Amino acid sequence: MVDWIAKLPEVAGRYTYDADLSKTVWFRVGGMADVLYKPRDVLDLQQFLKQTPQDLQITVVGAGSNLLIRDGGVTGVVIKLTRGFAEIKAEGNELEVGGGALDRTVALACQRAGIGGLEFLVGIPGTIGGAVKMNAGAYGCEVKDYLLWAECVDRAGNVERLAAAELGFAYRTSNIADDVIVTRARFKGQQRAPQEIQQLLEQNLKAREDSQPVKGRTGGSTFKNPPEQKAWELIDQAGCRGMQIGDAQVSHKHCNFLLNLGAATASDIEGLGEKVRELVKSDSGVELEWEIKRIGNRPTVQNNKEAIDE
Repeated sequence: MVDWIAKLPEVAGRYTYDADLSKTVWFRVGGMADVLYKPRDVLDLQQFLKQTPQDLQITVVGAGSNLLIRDGGVTGVVIKLTRGFAEIKAEGNELEVGGGALDRTVALACQRAGIGGLEFLVGIPGTIGGAVKMNAGAYGCEVKDYLLWAECVDRAGNVERLAAAELGFAYRTSNIADDVIVTRARFKGQQRAPQEIQQLLEQNLKAREDSQPVKGRTGGSTFKNPPEQKAWELIDQAGCRGMQIGDAQVSHKHCNFLLNLGAATASDIEGLGEKVRELVKSDSGVELEWEIKRIGNRPTVQNNKEAIDE
């Protein structure tokens, strides 16, 4: 066992050593984490962060729906929020939510409580913590439109409650640092009849199923929409629809989605994305920006199957 691993503090949560991260992401690709840590609750998370060296690399993952983990794996400790961070509590037109709660689950809780406005979350496959950090949005709505505050734990284990206005929200981004963990958030919606919310949820889900490859191994929208433009239109115009590298493919159904057809590697998927960016730049002059978060190490030649076969 690596020396620093043996010195990790005791936790109430769970450590998994040499954890296969491909099981945690929707693409179903990626290497191993030295350690995967699932804290029991906020206090457990705080104590862990306070007792580990500040130079220990910490990576936070959510539902893995908008994430590509490279084949060389992730050095250090990967933190994933699970059950202890999934509580949802409705109070009037407001909703307090744990950072590990799934966006879709929050949308359904709003429906039961008669809280309108957050129906767009039903079509975003991720957790609230990730949705806050990236100002997730769909159907013309964004997290920033409804967020009151977010509670965050920094690398030193300190908890801070920040108002939405302090989070520097912009299109698909915020000023929350990568190693800061959103553990709780509070939203404010409007009173709306549960039956009306249910209809909106069904409409949003149908629109998503009709237009996106929701049953495939994908990472959601691959690139951010450039100002006043649609990424998928630029990709289509550049002739990339259906393009493949290995078992990685640009979706025929929605070409701002990349798919793992079954045996793709993270390198195949990232390489395909970079090829798309190159062709779009050549065709339109627009440089697409990744929306999917890519983390981890690229594989060494010794770990690259194609290199070994050659």
